[in-house]
Amino acid sequence: MTGAQWRKSTKSGNNGGSCVEVADNLAEVVLVRDTKDRAGGTLAFEPAAWQRFVSLAKVIGASERR
Repeated sequence: MTGAQWRKSTKSGNNGGSCVEVADNLAEVVLVRDTKDRAGGTLAFEPAAWQRFVSLAKVIGASERR
């Protein structure tokens, strides 16, 4: 997608394993792709849905650290 500015997820490790990249700079969509397979496809989310996902992931992550 034109104009997407990709960044590595803050929760991705540096070991070259399970890494995702996120482009959240576009007004209408948040894009997610696999760092190891950038040409393999992209998931697209509405920004509100992506925010709900991130919020839930933070809650689950916090409960697992207890």
